[in-house]
Amino acid sequence: MSVGPEGAENGTIESFEGVPTKPGARPIELVFRTIDERTSELALELALKHIQPVRYHVIRNVRPFSQAVQRMLRLPHDCSHVVHCDADCLILEDMRPFLDQNELPYVDCYVNDRFRGRIHCGVHITSLEVIHAMRDTPEPVDDMRYVLRPESRMRNLAMTRLGLEKQLATFHILHDHFQRYTDIFHKYALRELRSRDDTHAKRLGSAMKKWGQSVDVDVARRAVQHAIDHVPLDAPPSVVDAYIRALPEHAEEEVRAMGLVQSGELTMDEVKTAMANDPVGLGAPTKKPKVFGLGLSRTGTRSLTAALHLLGWDTVHYPVDRAALEAMMRGDVKFPHLERYDGMTDITVSPYFEDLDKAYPGSKFVLTVREEEGWLKSCENHWASRPAFQEAPKPGKDTSPEDHLTHMEIRRFLRAAVYASYDYQPDRFRRAYKRHVEDVKAYFADRPEDLLILAVTQGEGFEKLAPFLGVPVPNQPFPHKGKRLTERLAAQAKAANEAAGNPTKRLDEGE
Repeated sequence: MSVGPEGAENGTIESFEGVPTKPGARPIELVFRTIDERTSELALELALKHIQPVRYHVIRNVRPFSQAVQRMLRLPHDCSHVVHCDADCLILEDMRPFLDQNELPYVDCYVNDRFRGRIHCGVHITSLEVIHAMRDTPEPVDDMRYVLRPESRMRNLAMTRLGLEKQLATFHILHDHFQRYTDIFHKYALRELRSRDDTHAKRLGSAMKKWGQSVDVDVARRAVQHAIDHVPLDAPPSVVDAYIRALPEHAEEEVRAMGLVQSGELTMDEVKTAMANDPVGLGAPTKKPKVFGLGLSRTGTRSLTAALHLLGWDTVHYPVDRAALEAMMRGDVKFPHLERYDGMTDITVSPYFEDLDKAYPGSKFVLTVREEEGWLKSCENHWASRPAFQEAPKPGKDTSPEDHLTHMEIRRFLRAAVYASYDYQPDRFRRAYKRHVEDVKAYFADRPEDLLILAVTQGEGFEKLAPFLGVPVPNQPFPHKGKRLTERLAAQAKAANEAAGNPTKRLDEGE
C-alpha cells in the first residue's frame, strides 16, 4: 500500500507497507535508493524478500545524492533498525537471521563488487539512534568529504558525536554487476574523484590492473580518464560538486560517442546464468575459522580488525550492546555475535582466550603488542576522555538512557576484569599488560601455529598476518586506525574541557 509520494519536483519518495513483524522478530524498515539502474526492479524484489521489512521507502531519481540523503533523513521510522540499500545491489542471502539478533548501532555490509572485488558499500544497517543523530547534524558547507560521500560524511559526524564506531559484516550481495554503460561511466568518474589520496589511489590502481578486457571495463576506464581531464587535482568543492551534478549528461554523451547500446531489463535468469558460469567469483562467502584479537586497549586492535576485514574475516571490535554485556556477565563466551561473525577483537575477549579456544576449536589468535611506555601514555590519554561514570543524555537526544547505561556497564565491567581499576593507574596497567602477554604466550607455547604476535605500531602488518591466516598478502597498505580515533577522542575531550572551563589536553597519535 502506498503511503504517499514526496517531492515530485526532483524525483519522488514513496512509502509502502511491508510484511507484519513475526513474533520474536525485530521491526526493520527498508530505504531503497534508485536512479533507475538496470538492476532496480530485481534489486527491490530481492531486498523485500531477504529483509522482510515492516515498511519500505523508495527514493527514486533524487539528484544529486546529497539531496537524496537530506530527504532520506527526514523519513519517519518506527522500527529498531533501517536497512539502506542502493539499486545496484542484488541481495542473494536471507538477512533476517542477522537482523533479528543484531543490536549494533551501525553495520556496513561487504559485497562482491564487479570492479573492485570484496568491498563494503551499498547496503547499510543503521539504528534509529544513529539516523536521528545524522538528521540533527547540520549539513556541511564547502566540505569536500561531504561533496564526494554525503551519506558517509553525515554518518561519520553523527557517530563521532555519539562516540560510536561502525562494524562490518559480509553477505552474499552482488554490487555493480549487470549495470548500464551510462551508470558505469557515472560511477567511475565519481570513483576517480573519490580516489585522490594515496590510500584510495592505490586501491583504485590495484583494482584497474585486474580488470582485464570487456566493454564494461572500457567504459569504466574512459570515465576515470574523463574525470582526470575535466577536474583538476586542486579543484575546490564547488567545482567538484558542479562536475558531479553534470555527470548524467557526461555519461550519456560519452557512451553515445563509444557507439554502445544499453542492455534491457535484468532478469534473475541472467543472474543465475552468470553465477553458474563463475561459481567462485559470484558465489556465497565461504566459512572460515574464527579469529580472535587478544591485544589490550591501545595496542592496534582497531587496525587489526580493519585488516582482518580486508583479508575476508568479519570481526566485531568491542561491541557495546546488551547481548554482549549479558554474555560477559554470565561468563559465557558463546557471544550471540559469533553466530554470524568470524571473530572478535579488543578487551571484550582478552580475558576469555582460554575459554574461546575450547569453545571454538581450530580458531586463530592474534596478540597485538606495543612498546610499554608508549602504550602507557596512550592509555592515559584514552582514559582521560572516557570516564567510567558519565551522566546519560536527556531522553530523545542522540541516544537512549538504556543504551548509555549499557555502554557504561560494559566499560566498567571490562576495566575491572582486565585492569582491576576503573581509572588509569600506570603501575596497575603495567602489571596487567605484562601478565596478559605472558599468560597468552605460555598458553600457546606448544601451539605456535595458532598464535601470532603482531606489533602493529612498529610497522608489522600484512606480511605476517596474511601468511598466518593462509591467504595472499594484499596489494594495499595495512590500515592504521589509531590516528582517526585519536582525532575523534581529541574532539570529544576538547568539547568536555571547554564546557568545564579547562584547557585542552593533546592526545597522542598512537593506536
